Amino acid sequence: MVLHQAWKMCVPIGVCVVFWVMPTPEGLSVQAWHFLAVFFAVLVGLIIEPLPAALLGLIGISTASLLGLVGKTPAANIKWALSGFSNNIIWLIFASIMFAMGYKKTGLGKRISLLMVKYMGKSTLGLGYAIAFADLVLAPFMPSNTARSAGTIYPIAINIPVLFNSTPENEPRKMGAYIVWVGIAISTVTSSMFYTGLTTNMLAADLIQKGANITLEWGTWAKIMIPLMAPLFLITPLLAYVLFPPTQKHSPTASIWAKEELLKMGSISFKEILMASFATLALILWVFGKELGIDATTAAISIVALMVLSNVVTWDDVIGNKGAWNVLIWFATLVALAAGLKEVGVLTWISQKAELSLVGLTPLALMLSMIVASFVLHYFFASLTAHAVALFPIFIAFSVKFISPDQLVTFLILFSGTLGIMGIITPYGTGPSPIWYGSGYISQGRWWFLGAIFGSLYLGMIILGVFIFL
Repeated sequence: MVLHQAWKMCVPIGVCVVFWVMPTPEGLSVQAWHFLAVFFAVLVGLIIEPLPAALLGLIGISTASLLGLVGKTPAANIKWALSGFSNNIIWLIFASIMFAMGYKKTGLGKRISLLMVKYMGKSTLGLGYAIAFADLVLAPFMPSNTARSAGTIYPIAINIPVLFNSTPENEPRKMGAYIVWVGIAISTVTSSMFYTGLTTNMLAADLIQKGANITLEWGTWAKIMIPLMAPLFLITPLLAYVLFPPTQKHSPTASIWAKEELLKMGSISFKEILMASFATLALILWVFGKELGIDATTAAISIVALMVLSNVVTWDDVIGNKGAWNVLIWFATLVALAAGLKEVGVLTWISQKAELSLVGLTPLALMLSMIVASFVLHYFFASLTAHAVALFPIFIAFSVKFISPDQLVTFLILFSGTLGIMGIITPYGTGPSPIWYGSGYISQGRWWFLGAIFGSLYLGMIILGVFIFL
């Protein structure tokens, strides 16, 4: 194990050294090439995970800053290195994770899931829709799909098949396999449906702001992605029921179990009511904030303050939420590294090199090619964040150069909207995948097969969106 870990740590270092000593390509400065070497090393580290992602990001920005690879002065380099920590979208992600903590601590997320099972779970298909609607209700307020799907819904959903003696070892297809597939598939759909349904959506928005000087907003995203994702949301449990049918069709015991669990929880608490009120207020401000003159991040951090003042969560909860602070450091450093690609001229160089090969392509062909290419390339990534940081700056540079301004915003939303749904294609494609896959109900081969079918359908809807909205 120690040797394996040491080998994994040596790989990013080796990548950096190899790129560093290679001759600098024509058109790039030595400084830019060396920065690219550091960037690739961090990216490889994110893929093979020799160290925590946030630590890799810190190592990356500190190395580039120490070596003076971005700015001309020490002050300019440290200003760049810390730029991600003053980024409003990073703090929006942080605040949204605090919302998720509020759902969990008050029990509101669990209550919503159990209510769905109680009223919709009398058949196995109904259970599929109960899981789907529970995810839908939580998605706008829980941008960590891992916290939402794996942390909140999975513990409830995975207890249901056992009631019918459906386990990984005994009749997994009776009910468990169906529930597992619906759970992961629907989480990818809701992740794309809402701007705040996936942390990487907001990271992509920041990359777009840096690379294209375009600010994506909650309402603009919703106008495009909700109409596209709603049909997928409605059809996913039914499609799974047809293509991967459970042998147990009825499940009256599940509703009884959910009712008993709700009785154990007792009547809805005042803190749950407060949490629901704060979440609703946040959604209103995110949708109508532009008209009201309120920034989305301002609204989010203000509501976090209200959550603390009203004791929905405590200040110790906030400062003790290691996951939230880890994400803040992780994303802040990755945002700085991605911005550095533009500052040192790497993106301009790539765009110029690619221009010759793209000459002759119509804007429509270019847009479709980028969407499909990004989606398929996710087979090589075990992290949506690594995918976005590695590929989005390049694709955004192409978009700005070759797509007309009146189409650019819509295309970039559609392109970013693939981030959530592409997680369905592999057992490692998105945060909740290893949790649902690890339940043991679905074999790896079956998962890849279903992922290809559902992934093709989901990608097809984004492509249809290109023809509808552009």
